[in-house]
Amino acid sequence: MILWMILLGMDAVYAQFNTLENSQRSLFSDLKAFRPGDAIMVLIIEDTKADNSASTDQQRDHELSGGVGISTGGGGFSGQGSLGTGNDFRANGQTSRSESIRSRISARVDSVDQNGNLKITGKRTTQVNGEEQIVTIEGYVRPVDILSNNSVYSYNILDLTLRIEGEGTVSETQEPGLITRFLRWLF
Repeated sequence: MILWMILLGMDAVYAQFNTLENSQRSLFSDLKAFRPGDAIMVLIIEDTKADNSASTDQQRDHELSGGVGISTGGGGFSGQGSLGTGNDFRANGQTSRSESIRSRISARVDSVDQNGNLKITGKRTTQVNGEEQIVTIEGYVRPVDILSNNSVYSYNILDLTLRIEGEGTVSETQEPGLITRFLRWLF
């Protein structure tokens, strides 16, 4: 009997805790972020590829010529003139860039706008062997884009700002030296 009362007491405490946590949620709804302070998982999937090429070939030629001739009995006069101009121009240019980012980051709902869109922000800092990587994300998420597991793809985030920054010995090695930076500044 005492064991039964303890179990009923624990059940009542659990029900009260669960009621407080989910007081605004339906019994039939998924647990999705919908109010400030809620957490959401962002699945970062970004593939960017850009190619650009241009070619110009231009040629212009002008020519003007003339001639004069006079002849009298034993002597003659003959003259000839010519004028020409030319212009030749050729140029080629090409750029190519490709990026692929795959990651996951937890974000927090900061606010809900008048249309029901969720403003989210998130930051993750990792440090491995003296290399620090900071990933920050922010933007707006439509509630319909939130998957049943409370995650959203990055390509569904409105006004997405995604920053991936690194600091450490590897990042410093990638930077040009002092003389190279000075020469770039000059020219």
